[in-house]
Amino acid sequence: MFSVRLLGERAMTTERITDDLSRLVSLLPAELQASLASPESRDQLLEVVLDLGRVPEARYSGWSTPLGGSCITRDDLQAMVERLGQFGSDNRAGIERTLHRISAIRNRRGEVVGLTCRVGRAVFGTVAMVRDLLDSGESLLLMGRPGVGKTTALREIARVLADDLGKRVVVIDTSNEIAGDGDIPHPAIGRARRMQVARPELQHHVMIEAVENHMPEVIVIDEIGTELEARAARTIAERGVTLVATAHGNALSNLIKNPTLCDLIGGIESVTLGDDEARRRRSQKTVLERAAEPTFSMAVEMHSRSHWAVYREVGRAVDALLRGQVPSAEDRKMASDGRVLRVESQPSPSPLRRPSLVPVPLPNPVDPSPLQPIGMGSVQSELKESQAPSKMFQVLCCGLSEQRLDEAVRRHGWAVQAVDDLVQADVVLSVRQGLGRQPELRRQARDAGVPILVIKSDTLPQVERALERLLMRRDSGLSHRDSADSGDQSDASAALEECRLAVEQVVVPQGRPVELLPRSEDVRQMQADLVTRYSLRSDVYGMSGQRRLRVFPP
Repeated sequence: MFSVRLLGERAMTTERITDDLSRLVSLLPAELQASLASPESRDQLLEVVLDLGRVPEARYSGWSTPLGGSCITRDDLQAMVERLGQFGSDNRAGIERTLHRISAIRNRRGEVVGLTCRVGRAVFGTVAMVRDLLDSGESLLLMGRPGVGKTTALREIARVLADDLGKRVVVIDTSNEIAGDGDIPHPAIGRARRMQVARPELQHHVMIEAVENHMPEVIVIDEIGTELEARAARTIAERGVTLVATAHGNALSNLIKNPTLCDLIGGIESVTLGDDEARRRRSQKTVLERAAEPTFSMAVEMHSRSHWAVYREVGRAVDALLRGQVPSAEDRKMASDGRVLRVESQPSPSPLRRPSLVPVPLPNPVDPSPLQPIGMGSVQSELKESQAPSKMFQVLCCGLSEQRLDEAVRRHGWAVQAVDDLVQADVVLSVRQGLGRQPELRRQARDAGVPILVIKSDTLPQVERALERLLMRRDSGLSHRDSADSGDQSDASAALEECRLAVEQVVVPQGRPVELLPRSEDVRQMQADLVTRYSLRSDVYGMSGQRRLRVFPP
């Protein structure tokens, strides 16, 4: 279920202005000019591609179409190159005082064998998506796939900062893509000043030069892509200058994995924890942590031209990603009338979801007789009864996102609470990999009589089903704390749950064999009995002390 509300009081109508498209079309061969004569063919045009020996192609958003029926010749390409003039070291050229860009493809001899003629447009209204972020005065990083509109948004942000907010803005325009070709910048950037870059590899020098020579309050940069540029960005931020930039990468998670650009979001370092700290965090002794404060305090993931995800606190989002959690982001969408909507997900009153595979009830480790199957009606009634006791059910998560647990609790209103201390816990809920990495926690839980329930993966359906089972067992009197052999029971319960998940999630639907964790002989026999009830075959593998069950597909 979603709650949609208008972001702010201001509603802006999106207006698109094509920057003299006729000047770009006039460079094309006569046959292509005739094919692009109609206004309908020009309205959504993104680029025209001309490759030697191929029929030229016009590309639009989501589709393309051939232009004419003749293949491009060397004479066609040479005529366009002569009209354009000299290409830069980045194989890019432009048309003076327009936003159009022509990029060349060369052969080994340096001859042009292909041209990409990209239409440049100034779009007014997209800045409404982040207008409130600009007022904050914090540095802003834009991310997204090519063609999603990063440069277009950057151009209007520069104009709004300079004209509407009265900031001293300097645009570092490496490829003349932001403010157009020529010495006079395009009006789309307003009163912002533009500094050109002689060669792309000198962009970081020009960034520092802008700060030292021209006293900007805001610096706008397109495509930070090298380690030197990332370092220059941090230097600028530490001098108190606001940064607005784009970077290679679709999401924050991409930057974390990118050793060249990870400094933009604080840098990543490996930290060795002490035994006590590792035990407190329930993690490995060597973990990844953020090394410093992010260069950009806010970030935007541009999924499409009308759908952006905003991270107001990049540092907190990166910390969550390093802990294996899903960071909170604010989804913003632009409606057809120009209004910006913020979409927030809320708990849904949908009924409990069950897997498509009919579940086989687990045998009770204390009583070998199987539990009777329970229908959905009785499940709902028993869950309502389980919410009656005032005492919260305390769950310790191991290798599991507490955010995922909280989401499941909110969806169903269960009296369940996540805790950090094993002493307070009624049960340990773990993914299989997480428990394997923390044998000490498993030993402590067995000594303390705290049962362990193992699930296959950290997904919402898996967590919901696990909590459902735990609440049913608690209210039916199957409390492992009241038993003398609670440690053995918890191990058996975890083993049976592991076996069930392996069968229902991997063996049957995917047709792949699965090896379970090493268990005692009695527990392996219980697992084998459970496999037989699914009409599947199993066998024992491994040396003494590491003997485990392998389950085969039908």
